[in-house]
Amino acid sequence: MKVLMINGSPRINGNTSVALEEMRKVFQAEGVETEILQIGNQDIRGCIACGACREKGACVFQDRVNEAAPKFEACDGLVVASPVYYASANATLIAFLDRLFYSTRFDKSMKVGASVVVARRGGLSATFDELNKYFTISGMPVASSQYWNSVHGRDQGEAKADAEGLQTMRTLARNMTFLMKSIALGKEAYGLPEKEAPERTSFIR
Repeated sequence: MKVLMINGSPRINGNTSVALEEMRKVFQAEGVETEILQIGNQDIRGCIACGACREKGACVFQDRVNEAAPKFEACDGLVVASPVYYASANATLIAFLDRLFYSTRFDKSMKVGASVVVARRGGLSATFDELNKYFTISGMPVASSQYWNSVHGRDQGEAKADAEGLQTMRTLARNMTFLMKSIALGKEAYGLPEKEAPERTSFIR
């Protein structure tokens, strides 16, 4: 089992890192391989809707998106974590995810997704919902915990005092591990669900 963890915070070793490290401890204890990519402090531009990735099989911009693509394809689960800015995720992370999900053409269905959000106080639920949409449009089961996947903290390291938030992270990692292993067994026994040819419709007449 492999889990790719995306840190959308621009701060190295900030509160978002605290949340991810709490999950990584559980993954390691469960024998799950992990890799954390620090994305929030990178220079990543947004999608320009050029459509070239349909022909090239990769984004035209050579940055961390194309570096992450094969790691995403190889993983069994994806954790995306972000601090909250104006009840939304870090803009650099959103640019990264837009291009990563759109430019990669491999089948993402049944990879397990989990979003993690960190804030001083509010905006967590809106950001949590925003990140989960990448999973649910891609056929990826979403892992849940004992509460919404959130941790509170403002100053660096303050999240370590959020006992409930850290417990939520540990529970999330255990649930995600169980789900990934269960899906692997299901694939072996039954294969993947049947896929229909996509029906592309619009509301313009």
